[in-house]
Formats: sequence, structure tokens, C-alpha cells
Amino acid sequence: MTSCCYRNKRPITRRRYDHLWTRIGEHLPWVTTQGVSTHWLRHTTLTWVERNHGYAIARAYAGHTTTSSDTGTTAAYTQAGIPEIATALATLTNEPHPLATNTNH
Repeated sequence: MTSCCYRNKRPITRRRYDHLWTRIGEHLPWVTTQGVSTHWLRHTTLTWVERNHGYAIARAYAGHTTTSSDTGTTAAYTQAGIPEIATALATLTNEPHPLATNTNH
């Protein structure tokens, strides 16, 4: 995962993320007990998106693209667009998003 970076624009490494979660666990024991990590957060978030908005939106939210090795033909026909992804984000965060549709924000 390289979505965040240092001030010099170098991406944060997996090892650095692991170190940060170890330090957080020293202050919040439940983080260590539950095995919270960057991957755990991603998995939990994507599971929530899939259960509340569907498989195609969860795939797009994760940044996955349809490939020939994808699980099933249906994935090629069920693709989510930016409005659906923005709606999932707005629902998850309970914050408005200008590209979201069908929200009460």
C-alpha cells in the first residue's frame, strides 16, 4: 500500500505501516488484541461496502479492474461508476460528496 507518503514524496512502506500499528497497539491494547492493521481496515471497509452497496461497487471502491482471471463472467457486466463509488463513500463516512447520488446528505 503506497497511498500515503513522507514529506519528500517517497511512499510509506509496508514495514513503516506495521511499525505504526505496533506503536498504536502500545497505547490502545485492543488494536493488538483485534489484530488491527492497514490490511484489516481495508478488508473491513470493503466488506462493508460490498454488503451495503454490492459486489461491483466494492470492486471499484477497491480499485480493482476486470481481468480475464476475474471470478466469473458477471464481473465483466457489473461495473460501477464514479457516482456509485462516491455514494458508497458518502454513506460510509456520513459526509456529503459532490459526485454521490441518492444520498440524504
